[in-house]
Amino acid sequence: MNFAAFLYGLSVWALPVIIAVTFHEVSHGLVAKWFGDDTAYMLGRVNFNPLRHVDPIGTIALPAILYFGGGFIFGYARPVPVDFRRLNHPKQDMVWVAAAGPTMNLLLAFASGFLLHLAVVTPDFVRSWALLNLDNSIQINIMLAVFNMLPLPPLDGGRVAVGLLPMALARPLASLERYGFFILFFMIFFLPIIGRHMGLDLNVLHWLLSDPVNFLYRAMRWLTGTYDMTEI
Repeated sequence: MNFAAFLYGLSVWALPVIIAVTFHEVSHGLVAKWFGDDTAYMLGRVNFNPLRHVDPIGTIALPAILYFGGGFIFGYARPVPVDFRRLNHPKQDMVWVAAAGPTMNLLLAFASGFLLHLAVVTPDFVRSWALLNLDNSIQINIMLAVFNMLPLPPLDGGRVAVGLLPMALARPLASLERYGFFILFFMIFFLPIIGRHMGLDLNVLHWLLSDPVNFLYRAMRWLTGTYDMTEI
């Protein structure tokens, strides 16, 4: 792959990734403020400037390396700080704050689908780039939404589960938060390697994510009237 092709490939993924994670994090802060916790607002994190949310390694470098290496696309942004104790009703309101990020990603995927209709009438020199950006935006936002709703703290789905489960089940699940990222990294990077050495498919995240992501992608393209679009 030559350098120009690398830059082009990076550009059609970096922009939708940056927008997706920025809006995801801002939505957490906005909903937290709505329910009583202004921690993120006071720290200037309820801000659409991506520099306040983008992590150079987790948001840009790691997803790019994994993408061009043909692996599972994984990344992260700087989490927006939320003090759940300051929410009006901490256990219940945690559900809304956590769900705000994935919900925003689904809304962005929906908006990207509609914008495809405008992209097809852009000038020839930019049309292909715009179409790829928007199609990638649909895929990335759906992937982020589904991935973040896995019921493992500190992912959003884990916090939603903690907020919905009775305390007897919520407490042990919440206690996993300190180990959550280690568990994720083990599942993403090490389990597939172990599986290859054993002749087994141990790509657990692929099992969990591929079907819902593919279903939602097809559904989003159908809902926005772009399912049969051939220009991409």
